[in-house]
Amino acid sequence: MKQLNRIFTAALLAFALAFPSWASAAALTDFAENKIVDATLRAQAIGTPVTWYVALYTVCPTDSTAGTEVTGGSYARVAVTAGLAAWAGTQAAGSTVASSGTGGTTSNNAVITFPTPTAGWGTVVCWGITDAATAGNLWIYAALTISKTINTGDAVSFAAGAATFQIDN
Repeated sequence: MKQLNRIFTAALLAFALAFPSWASAAALTDFAENKIVDATLRAQAIGTPVTWYVALYTVCPTDSTAGTEVTGGSYARVAVTAGLAAWAGTQAAGSTVASSGTGGTTSNNAVITFPTPTAGWGTVVCWGITDAATAGNLWIYAALTISKTINTGDAVSFAAGAATFQIDN
């Protein structure tokens, strides 16, 4: 029985390594932090978009640098409408009501699927949320829990609840 358990555990580990989780915690950029300070304490309009765009990076952004976004091979940012249905409230993953939780965490409520690559995208190490389909401003970024080399034809997506963002804690 112990041998069977070891084989099962090894198979489970191999499966997990072949199909890594995209989930990770995230951070606000300096741009987003400045917008929040101005909106909450200085009575300035924040100007949040009604559509956000999820991007992938081969070099991680930081609070003050853009990183290197994937290019070519049919890559495009994925549009996600801002709203209760698209992003979970802070009380629980999958919630669709206004935030009332104490953990400060939200995540995507639906699968986020990128176009199928027609050429390799390189090794993706980070993801981010921007305010435009191209160019624009990066608001949120995070390293992936496991980097992933994206080849021609690979399916690239975040499962519901996998793209998480925590504002504090």
